[in-house]
Amino acid sequence: MNVVNTDGYTTADGRKIGGVLMEMKNITLRFGGVKAITDISFDIRDGEIRAIIGPNGAGKSSMLNVISGFYVPQEGEVWFKGYKRGPMKPYQVARLGIARTFQNIALFDGMSVLDNIMTGRLTMMKSGILGQAIWWGGAQREETEHREKVEKIIDFLEIQAIRKTPVGRLPYGLKKRVELARALAAEPKLLLLDEPMAGMNVEEKEDMSRFILDVNDEFGTTIALIEHDMGVVMDLSDRVVVMDYGKKIGDGTPDEVRNNQDVIDAYLGVAHD
Repeated sequence: MNVVNTDGYTTADGRKIGGVLMEMKNITLRFGGVKAITDISFDIRDGEIRAIIGPNGAGKSSMLNVISGFYVPQEGEVWFKGYKRGPMKPYQVARLGIARTFQNIALFDGMSVLDNIMTGRLTMMKSGILGQAIWWGGAQREETEHREKVEKIIDFLEIQAIRKTPVGRLPYGLKKRVELARALAAEPKLLLLDEPMAGMNVEEKEDMSRFILDVNDEFGTTIALIEHDMGVVMDLSDRVVVMDYGKKIGDGTPDEVRNNQDVIDAYLGVAHD
């Protein structure tokens, strides 16, 4: 297999970003006769925070679903860690080191915070159903090890006080944080965040922004996020790719994107010729 270009780059504030971790090459996704994504290419570099933005209906979530394996594009190639990735199920993609959160919270309301986060470790568990049922020997040791990892994430995200609380009783902002914790429990190399701050108040957005930066800094996790709050995007992101009507209309640093006339037109609702 051919290996993609691995050159890194340095951000404006002097942070070192590694080589290409994921590359989307000429991705086209259709639903019947409707094109959700049309011939889009971009890459995600190791260690960066990469934003995917655009107006409603631009195809952002569809792109995230292609990255995470929920959708298989009709055209184009997905490369990860230097190798072309064939069609895969979402659980297979997760095993590669890609985890995600969802635009609409996808947690188990009747389960505790701790148990919800533990589900993020499922792809790493080796003991069978029988061993887990009797909870003996290797299965017991394995679960203990996984719980220790989860407890560290609980401490990191400052949710110790709610660890035994059923998720259904939590306010919206805390549910979002629990979903982030579950994704982190999978120890991803690439973390996909689909509108992590949607519906949050100012204080909740500030907390989530801080945690995203901390995850990137302390764990070295590469992050790709979809977000509508442009203030958040410009503050957090190293690079931004902009979509509109399923096409890429901008790609670069926050400053480059901010001054891109096509991007300005898209967000102001200016009609395209």
